[in-house]
Amino acid sequence: MKLITEHNENVKHLITEGTDGQKQHFIEGIFMQAEKQNRNNRVYPLPVLQKAVADYVRESVATGRAVGELNHPEGPTINLDKVSHLTTSLTWQGNDVIGKAKILETPMGQIVKGLLDGGCQLGVSSRGMGTVGESGGKTTVNEDFVLSCIDIVQDPSAHKAFVKGIMEGVEYFYEGNQIVAMQADEYRARMKKLSVKKLAEQQTKLFGDFLSELKIKL
Repeated sequence: MKLITEHNENVKHLITEGTDGQKQHFIEGIFMQAEKQNRNNRVYPLPVLQKAVADYVRESVATGRAVGELNHPEGPTINLDKVSHLTTSLTWQGNDVIGKAKILETPMGQIVKGLLDGGCQLGVSSRGMGTVGESGGKTTVNEDFVLSCIDIVQDPSAHKAFVKGIMEGVEYFYEGNQIVAMQADEYRARMKKLSVKKLAEQQTKLFGDFLSELKIKL
């Protein structure tokens, strides 16, 4: 499975006043889109995105665990020290996923508030895991797509539904409730460089090294 991100700048900054008189900052707008081909020729089929969003709402939004980071990390795992906001709702309007997120009183949340108050245009970006397929000259996100979180980003080059894959050389798989990076390509490349004789001698060691890498990440 690959890490897939989707950038979206079509969000707005909201400020409300709580019952205690304290101001609360929110961002709201289109967080994701289905059935729209982007400049990377990727498309989320509506049933695929509906399932992913429904699972995320049930497992994360409804339980108060739908936190996200300021900027994307280089992987699918959420780093709590970089959390800036909490997604509070995701609803559908046609093929658009309308989201709302509360900016938290964390160090990264304070940075987001400062940027918003200063007039900076921020966007959101979904982070998920899945595979893609090619059909009719476009790339379609497959049914195994899992939405991990919604991050806050600043990307002037992004348009309304700009999707891209990052860390293309890294595969991921689920081990229990954890997501583990599997550097399979690295080991395949190392094996290709060996002669047949050397391969027979080294394949056990390479496999052991690979398993050790997995243990470290677990």
